[in-house]
Amino acid sequence: MRVSKWIAGTATAALLAMAASSAWAEDAAKIKIGTEGAYPPFNSITADGKLVGFDIDIANALCAQMKAECEFVTQDWDGIIPALQAGKFDAIVASMSITEERKKQVAFTNKYYTTPLALAALKDSELTQTDPATMAGKTVGAQASTTQAIYAEDFYAKAGADVKLYPTQEEAVQDLVNGRLDAVISDKFVLADWLKNAADGACCKMIGDVSGTETETGIAVRLDDNALREKLNAAIDAIVANGTYKTIQAKYFDFDIY
Repeated sequence: MRVSKWIAGTATAALLAMAASSAWAEDAAKIKIGTEGAYPPFNSITADGKLVGFDIDIANALCAQMKAECEFVTQDWDGIIPALQAGKFDAIVASMSITEERKKQVAFTNKYYTTPLALAALKDSELTQTDPATMAGKTVGAQASTTQAIYAEDFYAKAGADVKLYPTQEEAVQDLVNGRLDAVISDKFVLADWLKNAADGACCKMIGDVSGTETETGIAVRLDDNALREKLNAAIDAIVANGTYKTIQAKYFDFDIY
């Protein structure tokens, strides 16, 4: 569940975006999809350079439903919205939370999953709750430019916690493993996958959901790309209705995330 930092577009970026939008209109059978590749189990890169994960499988299913040829482009999270605006790709499929602030910058499809934030700590931690009052004097890590980072700074820091932000989720959990943090706040499903499947996840435990943080995740397109947004919406509805979504979901989760 993430929020990328927005950088105002320059005139050059605006022109590039207009050209990209024109290209989409002229050749709607080809779509470039931006993703991060560093947020398992939703998107990550294997040792041999292959993009994998729930986001990637969903994007491929949507492309098949739209009968479109899709190409993936990896992009660092912090620059992913500016890259979309500049025309580097046509849509972002990277577990991006739908927020009011971001709606000023990009247009969102309907949701393709819903998630709360959660907190993880070392197994011998004394932490048993996630509310801000329990974080006083603790050091809490989060990936920068995300909803979890915003929550940590708005609530945990103000309650007396030391909040540390990291370029990637992987760096945050590594500092937890190495004892430099008391807890990590992140997307619940990302933490659950790490605790269950990663070798270093055995160090830690889930403390619980962070109350009031559930958000919907959608696909982002440029503000003027309504045609693409509507095609993606129709495709999302179709793969949910025909069972494709459930088949993909079952590869990664034993519970409903929609």
